[in-house]
Parts: sequence; C-alpha cells; structure tokens
Amino acid sequence: MIRVTRVLALTTFLILSPLVRADTLVVIVNTENSTNSMTKNQLIDVFMGKYVAFDNGSRAQPLDNIDPSEVKTQFYQKLVGLSLARVNAYWSRIKFTGRARPPLELDSNETVINYVTENTNAIGYIPKSQASSQVKIIYTFEN
Repeated sequence: MIRVTRVLALTTFLILSPLVRADTLVVIVNTENSTNSMTKNQLIDVFMGKYVAFDNGSRAQPLDNIDPSEVKTQFYQKLVGLSLARVNAYWSRIKFTGRARPPLELDSNETVINYVTENTNAIGYIPKSQASSQVKIIYTFEN
C-alpha cells in the first residue's frame, strides 16, 4: 500500500511539475525604448556579452534575475541551451579576459521591472504573468 501511495505521489508530481513552471518567459524593455522586438540571436549577443547595443546604437544594460533562480535557469536554457553552471563558467572566462561584463544581477522579478521602468536602456526577463503596461515586451519564449 505504501508503495502504491509513493508511485501515485511521484506520478502526480511529475504530471504537475511542468504546470508549476509553465509561465512563459518574456524579455522586456522600458516603454520609451525605441526597440519593439529582437530576434533570439540578438538576445544571445546582448545577454552573452558579444554585442551590447540596441538597433539604434544605444548601449543595452542586460539584467539577470537571480531570485527565483529557476527563472534565470529557464531563461538561459531557452536562450542558449546551456545549464546555469555552464553559463556561469562562460562568464568566469569572459570576465577574466576583460572583454565583456556580465548582466547586472537583480534579486527579484519586481526589481527587474522597477529597474527597466527607470532605465531606458535596460533589458531584462520576467515571467509573462508579471508583465504590465509599465514595460514593453520585445520577445516571448515559447514553452
């Protein structure tokens, strides 16, 4: 009986766990930013430090959302197909060479939204359910 209960509990967890993390991630900018959309490749360039400017030439300030950490993990998995450990290792190497600086780390979805609303050149990511008219969505990841 205990074994059946464990199997049912595990099955329920496995079925429901994607639903818990199913909130679509979006990339946001300030509503005054002239950028209306970006391609995935452009986002890779910005968030991986290869090119840190918007199409109009203004410098982009990428933001990382470190809490909850699963948002950052999901973002980089969807963006570049890498685990967070590999992304962190990448940035360790890049920082050492001095070629680029990693995204500014902020501690919550709310902090990312506030930073974006106060800084025209900021670009960050949040769950779509958190987006409001305070920010402009320029990219939506498919689930």
